[in-house]
Amino acid sequence: MKVELNGVMQIALPARDIGRATTFYRNTLDLPLLISGPNMAFFDCGGVRLYVDANPGSAEAGGNSLVYFRTKDIERQHALLQERKVEIHRAPHVIASLADRDVWLMWIRDSEQNLLGLMEERKK
Repeated sequence: MKVELNGVMQIALPARDIGRATTFYRNTLDLPLLISGPNMAFFDCGGVRLYVDANPGSAEAGGNSLVYFRTKDIERQHALLQERKVEIHRAPHVIASLADRDVWLMWIRDSEQNLLGLMEERKK
């Protein structure tokens, strides 16, 4: 018998302040808010739920959990996030040059100091 995993359904990120984190993901990153409750908020990110968790006992925000978001135009996202005063941890750069595409990556910090990657796979 084989384990069958069919994709990622939900990813959780810790937050210190759920109001501040909700504002960041909804208003700054433009992710649709699905539902919110005390100390939690759920967003849709291309069919994967992003669970922002500020419940007591949750992992400390700003730790080592990394989330990579897919984008079609990393330079446009970089400019837009700069306009929105998002902390740019590392500007867009090529991390891999493959036969048919270049893989671009940039790093930002969310309102809770979690590190978020934005990636673009650009065809050559």
